Amino acid sequence: MSDPSPALDAVISRREALADGIIGLELESADGTPLPPFEAGAHIDVHVKPGLIRQYSICNDPAEHTSYRLGVLQATNSRGGSIEIHRSFTEGRRIKIGFPRNNFRLAKDRGRSVLLGGGIGITPLLSMALRLKRHGERFHLHYCTRARSHTAFLAELEAELASHASVHFDDGPATQRFLARKIAFTPEEDTHAYVCGPQGFMDWVIGEMKQLGWPDGNIHTEHFNAAVDSGGASFQVIAARSGTIVEVPPGKTIAEALAARGIDIPLSCEQGVCGTCLTKVLNGIPDHRDFFQTDAEKATNRWMTPCCSRALTPTIELDI
Repeated sequence: MSDPSPALDAVISRREALADGIIGLELESADGTPLPPFEAGAHIDVHVKPGLIRQYSICNDPAEHTSYRLGVLQATNSRGGSIEIHRSFTEGRRIKIGFPRNNFRLAKDRGRSVLLGGGIGITPLLSMALRLKRHGERFHLHYCTRARSHTAFLAELEAELASHASVHFDDGPATQRFLARKIAFTPEEDTHAYVCGPQGFMDWVIGEMKQLGWPDGNIHTEHFNAAVDSGGASFQVIAARSGTIVEVPPGKTIAEALAARGIDIPLSCEQGVCGTCLTKVLNGIPDHRDFFQTDAEKATNRWMTPCCSRALTPTIELDI
C-alpha cells in the first residue's frame, strides 16, 4: 500500500509482433546498468505520455536482470494507453518506467501450481511458468485464446514449456477446448491456482473452481481491466489535510469530485486495479469497488481507492 513507484529511465531495445494486435517490447536500462530485480507476477508502471500511466506485467524469467519483456494488446476499448504504445513505442525510444511491484505473487506454501490464463492474461503467468520450470516445481499452464493467430508467446510455449503448457483455441477442435470444471479439479491443500485474463473469463473460471470446493486462499487473481461503476447515492468526502468538504454525486468518482476542487490524487489505471490512488480512511465506511485489495484488507476499511470506490456512510474522511 505505497505511493506510485519512482521512475526509471529505460530504452526500448526490441519491438516485435507477437500475434494479431499484440506487440512485444523488450526494455533495458538507458544507462546500461542492470535493471532492478523482479519476482514472477510483477508489473511495472509505463509512462505512456504526460499524464498517462499504465501497468504491464513483466513476462520474462525473473532470473534475467538485463531486460524486462512486456506484451501489449491494443485493446478495442482502449482509453488511449495501448493505442499510443502501438503507435509510438519504437525501437530506440527512451521511456520512463516504474520499479517492479507485485500483487500477484506465487504462494509460499505452494505444492502444485495451476496457471489459468485468457488472452493477454498470459503475461504474468508466463513469468511464473518460467520460474517454476527453472526450479523444477510441479505446475501446468492452461492458456485460452480466440485463435492461433491471436496467441502471443506461442513459440516459447511450444518449445521451452511444451511439457508444462496446454493452449486452447476457441476456434479449434472440441477435443482441445478448455473445460474449467475438468481442469480445475478439487485441489489438494497445497495446490494453488493463478487466474488472469478478461473479466468474463476470470468470473467463469473462479465460479467453477469455487463450486468444486476451492478455498478462496488458494485462488490468486490479477485483473487487467475492470468496468467502473460510479452509480449510487450522493455522499460527502472530507479532505482532512485542508478540511475541504466535497459532494460526490452519482456518476462521478471521488477523485473526479476532488480534482474539480483543485485536490489531485495520484491516478493511473482509474479502474481500481493498480493501487496507485490507495488512500487512508480516517472516518466513515468505504463502498469498496476495487480489485486491488484483498477481501481481508477491504474488511478493515483502513484504505480505499478514490478512483472507483464510494461510501456507505453519508460522509467519509480521507487522509488527503
